[in-house]
Amino acid sequence: MSLPQLNVYRRDRLSRTLITLAGEIDLETAPLVSASLCACLYEGVRTIDVDLTAVTFCDVSGLNAFLRTSEQATRAGGTLRLHHPPRSLRRILTLTGYAFLLNGHPASTDAGTPAPQPPAPQPPAPLSAGPR
Repeated sequence: MSLPQLNVYRRDRLSRTLITLAGEIDLETAPLVSASLCACLYEGVRTIDVDLTAVTFCDVSGLNAFLRTSEQATRAGGTLRLHHPPRSLRRILTLTGYAFLLNGHPASTDAGTPAPQPPAPQPPAPLSAGPR
């Protein structure tokens, strides 16, 4: 049995960084994800885009790595955005209320002013029994 493999590629561009992940994110590789993302924050990067197009699997340890880094980025005045995640990860983020990581709603803009927040959820329309 071969060990899961994850490749991490980093491309810096001014005040933002693109991290491209390829392979499986699990208990063995999640620390690499965390270290790569935290290194960006440590170096002063405040906008981190993560391309997950080539990720074939992501378990809860990967999800936790993204959530922890998102919280750290927000405290530092930055954002973490996930792009092209596997369907299962997209679904989990949506169900747990973390879909804002997918939509890229920043906590603040580069100028330091608050960015627009996503609209508040609207109450469901009343159900109708139809014509009687």
